[in-house]
Amino acid sequence: MGSTATDGGSTAGPRRGGWLAPFLGRRAAADGERFAPRGERPFRLVDAGHPIPPGAVVSRVVSGDADIRAARWPAPDRAGPALGTVLICTGRSEFIEKYLVVVAELRARGFAVVVFDWRGQGLSRRPLGDAHKGHVDRFSDYEGDLFAVVEQVMEPFCPRPWYGLAHSMGGAIALNAAADHPDLFRRLVLSAPMVEIARLPFAGTARAVARLCRYGGLATSFVPGGRGRSLLFRAFESNLLTSDPARYRISLDHMRVEPRLVLGAPTLGWLHAAFGAMARLHAADYPERMRTPVLAVVPGADRVVEPRATERLVSRLRASRVVAVPGSRHEILMERDMFRQQFWAAFDAFVPGTG
Repeated sequence: MGSTATDGGSTAGPRRGGWLAPFLGRRAAADGERFAPRGERPFRLVDAGHPIPPGAVVSRVVSGDADIRAARWPAPDRAGPALGTVLICTGRSEFIEKYLVVVAELRARGFAVVVFDWRGQGLSRRPLGDAHKGHVDRFSDYEGDLFAVVEQVMEPFCPRPWYGLAHSMGGAIALNAAADHPDLFRRLVLSAPMVEIARLPFAGTARAVARLCRYGGLATSFVPGGRGRSLLFRAFESNLLTSDPARYRISLDHMRVEPRLVLGAPTLGWLHAAFGAMARLHAADYPERMRTPVLAVVPGADRVVEPRATERLVSRLRASRVVAVPGSRHEILMERDMFRQQFWAAFDAFVPGTG
């Protein structure tokens, strides 16, 4: 399965400040001090019978009031230096173990890899008494998680240059973070980024209702029709995520072994925060602020986020491009090989040193 080392908490890296300062939560009292764990159990990777790439180190990262689970893998031993580090920013309700195959594929290309669980999902701290509610007060909290991982994991341990690989919700977060901090990623690769939610009737009304509920005391209520059971427990035939039944089962296998990975529908507060994050991407000054080259791989059969919105956004950015993959559903990295191969071909053509 591959060995896994565990850090009780990440040792402190460089002193906080500079461009990271606004996003970092509380730190240990002194450099070199370990963060005090708040969870009942040490963080680890869940073994559900799927191969775990060797050399993983699992860390507890402190981001404000949240404990974040992060895992890093070194670049494989090979002639010459590592190509850099890829930071994987997952989508809503996802967790580290879902990306183990992607980690192996990136390491085979010569990269070190970092993956983490956003606050409120995976094995990171969940903010509500009902742990099955997907909630966040504001998407800037997610950006705080990202920068805490950068400071406590990537800066001390991971070779540069750094690249981002972000899916869906993680794409919206990474796009905003990269626009605010152009030196964060050398390049950013997106898989079905959450630029606009698909099939949302009366979007303006939905935004107004979400705002009223957020400030009317209903922020922690499920969105209409939502519940605490993961959509992944539905029959494969009705899923919108992938046409590959074997890869669809990967998440289910891990959730059955570790039920704490299960996450249900989002809250109205999450929805209001998501609308705010997407609105920042449509702002008139966004193209001017966004200097990081972007590759957006857009699934042609996506019914979760709107492909055309991504195409419109990326067409406004410098040194960026869109690659459409006809027939692929939302989670192209969990799709059949015929679709995944198109993603990796685009990745290798875009990221220096991999082609």
